[in-house]
Amino acid sequence: MTALNLTQVEALARLAHAAQVDKAGRPYVEHLAAVAHGVAERGGSEEQIAAAWLHDAVEDGVLSERWLADAELPQATKKIVLALTKRPGEPLEEYTARILATPGAALVKEADLAHNADPGRLAVLPAETRDRLAAKYAYVRELLGIRVTTQG
Repeated sequence: MTALNLTQVEALARLAHAAQVDKAGRPYVEHLAAVAHGVAERGGSEEQIAAAWLHDAVEDGVLSERWLADAELPQATKKIVLALTKRPGEPLEEYTARILATPGAALVKEADLAHNADPGRLAVLPAETRDRLAAKYAYVRELLGIRVTTQG
């Protein structure tokens, strides 16, 4: 069995999330592409880039854990996707501890947070939602030890 290549993983993720939109009403695949690009820019491996394309698939219910277990993907990719899959009611502290304990997952989450917390992306949301999400993302970055650098 040959593992799916990145082009196949991207096509699968685009198909799985095709009907989904983000909180601002934008096609959800734009977020997946931004995270995958962010992982690549940060020097991530092919396994990490594949996980970036699939990082929300199980959590959002567009692909099942059974599908992931049976998928022709490297174990590293599967482990990262599962680490990034937040369980209902799971405390952020447990979620981030699992990410930190899974090789390669923190880099994917860093790229995910960078896109989620992008000021331009947050600006289109209602103030209450924007403030709640900004605080949540800052707390997750703190738990993961991710420092935000500003240029200027």
